[in-house]
Amino acid sequence: MPRLDRLDADRVQATIATLEERVTTRFPDRNLPRVARELSTLADEVEDVSGASRVRLRMTRWLSFALGLVIVGVTLYVVAAVLREVMGTYEGEAGRWVPLVESGINDVVFAAIAVWFLLALPSRLERARILALLHRLRSLAHVIDMHQLTKDPEHLNPAYVPTEASVGDAMTRAQMAQYLDYCSELLSLTGKVAALCAEASEDDVVLDTVSDVETLCSGLAAKIWQKISLLPG
Repeated sequence: MPRLDRLDADRVQATIATLEERVTTRFPDRNLPRVARELSTLADEVEDVSGASRVRLRMTRWLSFALGLVIVGVTLYVVAAVLREVMGTYEGEAGRWVPLVESGINDVVFAAIAVWFLLALPSRLERARILALLHRLRSLAHVIDMHQLTKDPEHLNPAYVPTEASVGDAMTRAQMAQYLDYCSELLSLTGKVAALCAEASEDDVVLDTVSDVETLCSGLAAKIWQKISLLPG
């Protein structure tokens, strides 16, 4: 039984495939089917990244942790060796210890920075991969919006008088309503594919970007439904 507390990537992909088939059947000579295919491709990439990222992130974390332990071990060994040398060579000469102690503190600080960088590296790499996909989804949402911009309900008004700069479109009312509805569905599914990225990451930057893409898709879809409501009856 499917879980109801998270998106199912297979169901999202199946819905996109069904929508692509519907768009292709209804508007085979327009570019909207290509947009649906691109969204399907992105959904596949998101699922691949989500599945591979868990394994890759786990392996990278173990490697970073191991390198961090090596750095800590080497640093402690060097500090201990220096202290033994100092205590044996400059015993009773406290003033001679200061430069060496300062150098040892610097080594410890640099080692801590290196360890912090190694431990943060896996998450940053995964964040970069997911953000790249989200950027493409944001761009695709704007492409979908471009497809509906010239679909103006006013063109179907019997009293409409076109000008030389008017964009001609031979769509009937039913065709325009269907076209706009498909654009709205594509935007909704674009938001769902973005949400799949959130299933693969708990990074705050990724989650904020997912929210931004979803908000963008919702806003663009609302504009389309305003157009549909203005279609003549």
